[in-house]
Amino acid sequence: MKVGLALLWLAALPCPDVERDIQELTELARSEPEAVEGALEALEARWQGLPLRAPGDDTPFKHVETVRLRLQGVCAPLEAANAGVSARTTDRARLEEILSRPEFAQARQRQGDVLKRLLRMVRGWLEELLQTRGAQSFATSTRTLVLVLGIAVVLLTALRLRSWRRAPRKRAGGPGAAPVPVRLDPPGEHLSRARAALASQPRSAIREGLLALLSSLESRRLARPDRVRTNRELVEELPERGAPAHVTGEVERLVRWYDRAFYSLEPVPTEDAARFVDEVEQLHQGLAGGTA
Repeated sequence: MKVGLALLWLAALPCPDVERDIQELTELARSEPEAVEGALEALEARWQGLPLRAPGDDTPFKHVETVRLRLQGVCAPLEAANAGVSARTTDRARLEEILSRPEFAQARQRQGDVLKRLLRMVRGWLEELLQTRGAQSFATSTRTLVLVLGIAVVLLTALRLRSWRRAPRKRAGGPGAAPVPVRLDPPGEHLSRARAALASQPRSAIREGLLALLSSLESRRLARPDRVRTNRELVEELPERGAPAHVTGEVERLVRWYDRAFYSLEPVPTEDAARFVDEVEQLHQGLAGGTA
């Protein structure tokens, strides 16, 4: 049954579009490398939660190579199964064409007579068997048992499919994701820690700056406190939660810069980190003034 469910899952994958998806991701890696991360999230959801990222992928083109290998590896068994079914269908059609020739007419007639006699024997035996009361009870019990087994198989299949669809969501945060979101302090405390870390740890400083930005948005009810959304999804929700257009644009610019700088392998320049912290503080003061 596990093999059958695996084939059912494979059949639900958009394998005919694998080459197009790889080509689009390759072009995106060339033109907009910073957008590859968001494209990978959308691609994983479209491919039924299939993990398409590897821990060692540190460039957009390595991401593309990992996606190509995994998509082709998943679709290869399905293509082989389809090829086997096509070959069997072709063989059966050829056999039927051979047996339809005139020289096999007597063989077909003789085989049909044997089959009819066999069916008559089986039907007569079943009629004799079902004439007794015990046989009728046995038949009723058998039908009930078959019905119960069928319902059990359907329920088990539904539970397996549900668990498979939930599993990718648990892996979406990556191996290092914390099970409980970080508890945010007031924006001023995060900004103070950011300025203290600027000289020695610029990367930590911009992270504190981002936390200050999130804390400021949450305090104005412009962001949800559960933080299960990505930075891009947070920006997309701002207009829906009543954020002005200039606030949405500024938050999007800051988040894009943070994603490029924090996840880059290059060191974060102290001057750029200080400018980021200053801009976050200015946005926080603007939000506070607007609320007041």
